[in-house]
Amino acid sequence: MAKTQLNVRVDEGTARAARERALARGMSVNRYIEELVKQDTGEVGHTFVEAAADFMKQYESVFAEEFEGGAPARTKPRAGEDREGAREGRH
Repeated sequence: MAKTQLNVRVDEGTARAARERALARGMSVNRYIEELVKQDTGEVGHTFVEAAADFMKQYESVFAEEFEGGAPARTKPRAGEDREGAREGRH
């Protein structure tokens, strides 16, 4: 798809927030803004899939270590733990 350049003026706080959010998501400000517009225009499903793919790429080694090479994940709490993993009697 061909790209079109847009020039927008925003206050410094908005520009700073856009840069910080884009950096936190590992994407350019251009892509971040494009994704926001897509979400706003109803392309949320596509955006979600792209974000999930980006997340999986970013944490691929963590998942591989946890589920392939590491100890199996626990699905049941240990004796004396509730579902959240907290010890009984400690709140």
